Amino acid sequence: MGCYLRKCTRVRLLTLVLALLGIQLGSLIAPAYACGCGAMIPDGQQRLAVGREESVVRWDGSREQIVMSLTVDGDADRAAWVMPVPHRATVQLGDPALFTELAAATAPVHRDRYHFWPEDGDWPLVTGGDRSAGGPPGAGAAAPGVGVVGRQKLGPFDVARLTATDPAALNGWLDSNGFAMPPRLEDALQPYVSRRWEYVAVRLAPGTAGTPLSGRLDPLHLTFASGQPVYPMRLSRLARTPQSLGLYVLAAHRMETRSAIGGDSPRVTYAGRVGAKSGPLAELAAGTPFLTAIGQEFPHPSSISGDHELRRASADTPFQQVIYEDRLRKVAGIPAWLLTVVGTFALAVTAVTVFAVRRSRRPVLPPPPVPAPPPISGIRPS
Repeated sequence: MGCYLRKCTRVRLLTLVLALLGIQLGSLIAPAYACGCGAMIPDGQQRLAVGREESVVRWDGSREQIVMSLTVDGDADRAAWVMPVPHRATVQLGDPALFTELAAATAPVHRDRYHFWPEDGDWPLVTGGDRSAGGPPGAGAAAPGVGVVGRQKLGPFDVARLTATDPAALNGWLDSNGFAMPPRLEDALQPYVSRRWEYVAVRLAPGTAGTPLSGRLDPLHLTFASGQPVYPMRLSRLARTPQSLGLYVLAAHRMETRSAIGGDSPRVTYAGRVGAKSGPLAELAAGTPFLTAIGQEFPHPSSISGDHELRRASADTPFQQVIYEDRLRKVAGIPAWLLTVVGTFALAVTAVTVFAVRRSRRPVLPPPPVPAPPPISGIRPS
């Protein structure tokens, strides 16, 4: 009976280990769907994740431009995604230098902030802690319910511009033309189909076959009519990893998002007028001189409830992040607090010493004589 129980225990333990191993292997080969601009899907069972998405939205009151840059990581050598747009879009390659200039223009300023008393990291409180604080291929035949507006080759991108009146037909066209999409895409596309939006489908492959997609991809530049600035985010709910969005908005005034759409509260990291006089940033900002930089995290992409609608802020208040470097105040290289403590101690010692010396130099006076008692009256001496 004991042998039987031990054998059953070993079998159950082996089954549990195999199940856990299967789950781990499944998580390793399962693709990581991630892309704030839509749903980026690698081919086959490869893995691809978008670690950072940076986009510029330029809006002049009637026309919107989106320049989108993605930073990816994984072992996939091909991927595809789809970007819904409210009106027909033109697509071209963007200038990578744009994001370099944006990063420089919106970078935090560093300032020194002095403190008197020592803090963690200052002598003698050194603990070692660290406080330091984005020819073209032929177009496939359109399925019923799907219209192919155009298809073009832009660098490493195969771009198809589509219309659709049926999300299932759109999903079918994407699948049959090599744009691998997630199984839940059909439901996610339904709100856009209902509002008669159009779509920019992008298929990406690196220049060298078999080379994994990694690092920052070439930016794409979309232009379309829009009476209200919007940044499509609804398809990001298909992502399986947390999302990070860096959004730059160029408009006539400071802008803000209407809501958090299911993510952390959006935070403004910069607001001010564009100072560049030349280069891709100055060119894009012409006519829309106010730049607002917005950062947001989406820990749970499935909670994303819609697209980012942008509106004018209540005031064009400038803002720039300030990073303070805390430094111990010193005099001639010596901590001011140490000089103060030593000086105070020295003064106290000096005062005590002076008092003691003065006391020791006082002359010693003899005590005053004791007067004799007066005689008692009425008593005669014998």
